[in-house]
Amino acid sequence: MEAIGILDQSYDVRSICTSTIHCDKLPHVKLILIPILLSCALSAAEPFTLQSNVVYGMYSGSALLLDIYKPANPKGFGVIHISGSGWTAPLAYSAEELKTNSQSLLYAKALATSGYTVFVINHRALPRFRYPAPVEDAQRAVRFVRYNAARFGIRPDRIGGSGGSSGGHLVSMLGTLDGKGNANNPDPVERESAKVQCVVARAAPTNFLKGTNGSFLIGMQKPAAEISHETVEYKTYSEASPISYVTSDDAPFLLMHGDKDEQVDFSQSVDMEAKLKAAGVKVKLLLIPGGGHGATFPGAVKPPDYLGEMVSWFDQHLTGK
Repeated sequence: MEAIGILDQSYDVRSICTSTIHCDKLPHVKLILIPILLSCALSAAEPFTLQSNVVYGMYSGSALLLDIYKPANPKGFGVIHISGSGWTAPLAYSAEELKTNSQSLLYAKALATSGYTVFVINHRALPRFRYPAPVEDAQRAVRFVRYNAARFGIRPDRIGGSGGSSGGHLVSMLGTLDGKGNANNPDPVERESAKVQCVVARAAPTNFLKGTNGSFLIGMQKPAAEISHETVEYKTYSEASPISYVTSDDAPFLLMHGDKDEQVDFSQSVDMEAKLKAAGVKVKLLLIPGGGHGATFPGAVKPPDYLGEMVSWFDQHLTGK
């Protein structure tokens, strides 16, 4: 089921599909009634509802938005999902949102169908905004969800993170940064912790000092390999790398990566797995033979049930089943 938001109003597809609607009393519905009715059969089959365009923060007058997938039979646990985009967003007003692309739908639906309340976010992105803006927004989303946990029907102390590619980088940061809130901040949301308690990261760039060129994200002319280790630029590359923050109190990590990935080298997950293991953190690397870069691991030869593995990881390490 889908909740349709029109400015400050919302209408549930179930009520539209099953009730008599007087359009003169709901003027905003007139333009969208027909496509909604056409989608009723599909919507009725989904074991969750969708609440769109929840504002989780404001940046310089612009709203940061997330969508909430609410399962019919909730487990009481939330997962922040961040889709991959190369940390970029199109500049056109009509551009597709990160939170509504096919990657987001694929992973969020799998989680919501399994009982997880899923929060799929937009974040500030290139070319307008570079690091650390996407990380700050991801942290804000966790803080917002945690602060409103009772409202969303989830546990505030057990929140997970899932994401792929650049989204995998961001949720890896959420699982490794300490994420402490500022107790003196006048905004109560900012007093909350931004650390998640379980991570699933697909094809995540984890180390900009080795193997992955982060110059685009960070706004540098040269990659880390070409500059002195004593420069501010090199230290910024390190600060943007999840592998730099690994400690024994980090969240359990499921890393999923195709061994034929030509955009984010498989070694990024191999090195992250080794670093987490050395710190005593629970970690699993799910190798996708022949898998390339993408939400479905294109080119994979008999891929494992990666969506099922994701759900199982959260079941085991987030809910403690």
